Amino acid sequence: MVSVRLPFTFRFQQPAQVVVAGFGLVIAVGTLLLALPVASASGESAGWMAALFTSTSAVCVTGLAVVDTESHWSAFGEVVIAGLVQVGGLGIMTLATLFMLLVSGRLGLRARIAAQAETKTLSMSDVRRVVRKVVLFSLLCESVAAAVLVARFLIGYGEPFGRALYLGAFHAVTAFNNAGFALWPDSLVRFVSDPWICLTIAFACIVGGLGFPVVFELARAWRHPRKWSVLTRITVGTSLALLLLGTLVFLATEWSNPGTLGRLDDPGKVLAAFFTAVMPRSAGFNTLDITQLYPSSWLATDLLMFIGGGSAGTAGGIKVTTIGLLAFVVWAEMRGESRVNVGRRRLPDTTQRQAVTITTLGVALVGLATYLLLALTPHGLDVVLFEVISAFGTAGMTTGITASLGTAGHLLLVVLMFIGRIGPLTLGSALALNTRARHYELPEERVIVG
Repeated sequence: MVSVRLPFTFRFQQPAQVVVAGFGLVIAVGTLLLALPVASASGESAGWMAALFTSTSAVCVTGLAVVDTESHWSAFGEVVIAGLVQVGGLGIMTLATLFMLLVSGRLGLRARIAAQAETKTLSMSDVRRVVRKVVLFSLLCESVAAAVLVARFLIGYGEPFGRALYLGAFHAVTAFNNAGFALWPDSLVRFVSDPWICLTIAFACIVGGLGFPVVFELARAWRHPRKWSVLTRITVGTSLALLLLGTLVFLATEWSNPGTLGRLDDPGKVLAAFFTAVMPRSAGFNTLDITQLYPSSWLATDLLMFIGGGSAGTAGGIKVTTIGLLAFVVWAEMRGESRVNVGRRRLPDTTQRQAVTITTLGVALVGLATYLLLALTPHGLDVVLFEVISAFGTAGMTTGITASLGTAGHLLLVVLMFIGRIGPLTLGSALALNTRARHYELPEERVIVG
């Protein structure tokens, strides 16, 4: 067995250090590149704050921006942004997949973990195979999406081949990685009735947000749902339910709104409502003017952004698996069952506690950040809460106040994007890997709840 000594004294016992250091380094490099005069369309440096915010938003595949992407950045700057999005998306998918496989024992590394602490070595055979599959899968999906977009820009909009290729490749990368960066000031509002553009980007976002383990299992056993793992069942089932529910909510709420769906024909309304239901799941594009949505639609968007997408994918939020697990916990409790079952499998108590912990900490973080941003800015609760959840869920949707938040507000969102992107991954793996066997039990005492 070939073993490779990894730099920086890598230890699986402290995965959070590796994740935070790695993504922090990429953000720093991106900040330096975007601060260069050549990265700006004006030929002058964009400034450290704009460079830092954009780099963090790209690496954390968020999509929030303090400057207009198309007009402010040069071609070099846009390529840097796309590169940061690609690195951030691949990094998240790879690390999350490896952590999930490590936790489940699928890599067969359980016996090697103890040895790593002493030898500081790691066999790379299984890791290389997983990383190779993630990279190839990502590039394949991006290539397919880019091909459709390029053809549409060429045929439908008469763009020159070079420009069409650039637009197709850029938006395929940002769509699959759920980043939400667009090269038009209004995002994709001009394509609201174009199913080729909207559906291609929407499905790229969905596939990227499902997570590599789920997609890989679906590719192998999509005809046999009974053979799906609990992870795949919960991810697919919850995702479909949220997409359907979100589409119906936006149709019902915005149907007659002249600023959004009211100006479209019936097929256009369905397409726009579906696209709007997909994007809060961490994608960040929009074909409707977010500022014109009714407050009830903002609330629905808040909930979808907070939930996010699937585990080990490019989407953010607390993940659909977390919400799905909590739904089964609530259902079991309402039925008076002592165990939580999903299909023919029983959920461990540790998994249930992890879901509760991640959700509780997510709510606490959003609440604290909302309070701080309300204190730092003159904006109201509805728009501030929307902006905070968008940053935490790495959704990238905005009501238009991002650029006006000031340096303190921008720094707060930078921290929130970083924690929102890295936090659930590191927290989930840390909770799963840090399980201790108690050799005794304390006396039980019931407490009144509710």
